[in-house]
Amino acid sequence: MNPVRKQRLFVVLAILAGLALATALAVYALRQNINLFYTPQQVVNGEAPLGAKMRVGGLVVDNSVQRDLDTLDVTFTVTDGKGSFQIHYQGILPDLFREGQGIVANGTLVSRDRFEADEVLAKHDETYMPPEVKDALEKAGHPGAAQSAGND
Repeated sequence: MNPVRKQRLFVVLAILAGLALATALAVYALRQNINLFYTPQQVVNGEAPLGAKMRVGGLVVDNSVQRDLDTLDVTFTVTDGKGSFQIHYQGILPDLFREGQGIVANGTLVSRDRFEADEVLAKHDETYMPPEVKDALEKAGHPGAAQSAGND
């Protein structure tokens, strides 16, 4: 093989190897940052992976909020009408957090009935509901979805 062709072949192979390595690193980095949204029904049915970072959302069940008087620990239950599970959060809840309203929590699923939240997001006015929560409630046939109709 001609030495010039051999040198070109090595350059092309090095470029291809570099591109493959860059692509692999990009895919690995993006895989760790994906936060998928799951409904309470999907969590209870086992469709959500344990130990993975994710977003969950639903309506806060009435009389389910339990606050620790000595710390900032809060435990509450969310539902979509077909499934429910507990969310544990350590921190100050948003001012607009209330029972019976839609919320979205970012965190890790510890078990099928317990979620450790890093962040809790609440609606920003009286009629708004996060789109993911609204869609999940509509699919579950929950009456709470009707109150936010037309808020897209």
